[in-house]
Amino acid sequence: MKIKVFVTLKPGVLDPQGKAIEHALTGLGFGGVDSVRAGKLIEMNVSDDTTDATIDAMCRQLLANTVIENYRVERA
Repeated sequence: MKIKVFVTLKPGVLDPQGKAIEHALTGLGFGGVDSVRAGKLIEMNVSDDTTDATIDAMCRQLLANTVIENYRVERA
């Protein structure tokens, strides 16, 4: 089974990568770009019997820094 894990910074956490993207887009002439936030997408194939608890443990222990990041899991 394919799963997707979306990891994003929690609100209020500074995002220098997002700020750099915002600045670069403005410099390239793309107007109207405001408050860019960067995240990551992790796609994995896991066995069909992988439980939600196991996937949650993967996210909490390795894939996301839960102090500053949120994550959301989608099963494809």
